[in-house]
Amino acid sequence: MALTIPRMLPSGDAAITVEFAREISDAANQRVLALDRMLTAHAIAGIRETVPTYRSLLVHYDPEQIGFDALAQQLTTLAQSPIANDSTARRHWRIPVCYGGEHGIDLEDAAATLKMTPDDLVARHAGGDYRVAMIGFTPGWSYLSGLDPALAVPRRQAPRLLTPAGTISIGGVQTGVQCLPGPSGWHLLGRTPVRTYQLHRDPIFLLEPGDAISFNRIDAKQFDEQDRAAEHGELIAELELS
Repeated sequence: MALTIPRMLPSGDAAITVEFAREISDAANQRVLALDRMLTAHAIAGIRETVPTYRSLLVHYDPEQIGFDALAQQLTTLAQSPIANDSTARRHWRIPVCYGGEHGIDLEDAAATLKMTPDDLVARHAGGDYRVAMIGFTPGWSYLSGLDPALAVPRRQAPRLLTPAGTISIGGVQTGVQCLPGPSGWHLLGRTPVRTYQLHRDPIFLLEPGDAISFNRIDAKQFDEQDRAAEHGELIAELELS
């Protein structure tokens, strides 16, 4: 449920959570990102860092510079401002994905659960238009909105303790791009050679909240070639500005 006036929730003694909705929605996420941009453009003294999520913005602040009540009042006013038309060029990333086989070990099972063929699942997933809603869990892990509702599938009953870097997966109504190896309860559809996080590269983080994402299918040979190039710092993903 969207909130007309966002809730200001204390998060410890040096952070405020600005909550725009009780559940995930694109409308709430757009308000989160709009407030985040406002705070970047018009800094409030005492704010140290902001962390956007699907439906809320975590605002870290210095309590010696500004108090909770004063900051909450300013954030409430800004959060209710109309979302301005942003003339800044939007970034659109085209990300290659090798679906199925050793790179997407859950593709066939997920397709069976969804009562469609693996090729149908891949076509629907690769044909989607996505947007980075938030980044979290591990460095570079990008949560995407825009998954076709027909691909919504419950998470695995038994999460894996380790899944590969670059995994493209679905879970619930979400899809995402995993950068580093880590645990996951989502269904692994494929892998991308793109590093969304690479410590010694500029930029370290490739994707940002608000970026548009589309996927294009590649085969295993192309994956190996692009994976080697990405390991040496090449971006691999194609960037368009719109």
